[in-house]
Amino acid sequence: MTPAIEVKQMHKRFGTVTALGGVDLEINPGEFFALLGPNGAGKTTLIHILAGLILASSGSARVMGHDVVTSYREARRLLGVVPQELVFDPFFTVRETLAIQSGYYGLKNNDPWIDEIIHHLDLADKANTNMRALSGGMKRRVLVAQALVHKPPVIVLDEPTAGVDVELRQALWRFIKQLNRDGHTIVLTTHYLDEAEALCSRVAMLKQGKIVALDSVRNLINSISGVSLRLRLSPDTLPAALLPLLSSCDEGYYVLAVKDYSQIEGVLTVLRGEQVQVLEMRLLQPDLEEVFVKIMGSTESRELA
Repeated sequence: MTPAIEVKQMHKRFGTVTALGGVDLEINPGEFFALLGPNGAGKTTLIHILAGLILASSGSARVMGHDVVTSYREARRLLGVVPQELVFDPFFTVRETLAIQSGYYGLKNNDPWIDEIIHHLDLADKANTNMRALSGGMKRRVLVAQALVHKPPVIVLDEPTAGVDVELRQALWRFIKQLNRDGHTIVLTTHYLDEAEALCSRVAMLKQGKIVALDSVRNLINSISGVSLRLRLSPDTLPAALLPLLSSCDEGYYVLAVKDYSQIEGVLTVLRGEQVQVLEMRLLQPDLEEVFVKIMGSTESRELA
């Protein structure tokens, strides 16, 4: 099976700065994939290479089997990119912008699909509005529409919900999830890790131009052992027998680190024996954000060692 995206030993240097330091990555057709990392990790540089906006210093990249340099026409036709920056032409309406984008790809009679995109992205009442008159959130919707206008099998979303309202975020994800169900490959970069956890099946984490983690969301979360128990007690005192489990205490809440669910009953038994009443109890399970913080912190520790 031909990968949707295939990157081999990708290096990119800007003068003395290394933006990508030997990235190897395969994304399968139909995947909903997350590319995560702190600012400056190399995510946008990698996307720009895939889109043909910059050239790699060395290495190769393919989209659906087409090299982004030697077969750039085919590769670009198969890829739709929603950029992080708000880039638009201020002299055209929304519909004209999408029609021009269709013409760029040589598409004729594309009005039905343009109408469908406008509908799904809630742009119908702005279709004949000039781009410069739109709000920032509306401009971002148009960027998404532009990336989809030629029906690319691979869609890259670079921080698509940065600075947008909840309504747009929900509408966008409904549409993107439907495209994924229809077989489109989705690659997402985001700082909202709850979005990545809810939407994506696999995750690659980048730091300083290198992939430091690559696995399924579930496997990454399962790599963190144990759960936490958040308690508010009356009287506001934690029994001495439970102090070894205490991981934090803040504003009257005690957070206990337990190895597994069976240990929770032991905690409750101690509390009952000490006649301490549980006013509130919440089970805190590991999430992708916790994994991200742990991996980024551990790689930093190794670099300093």
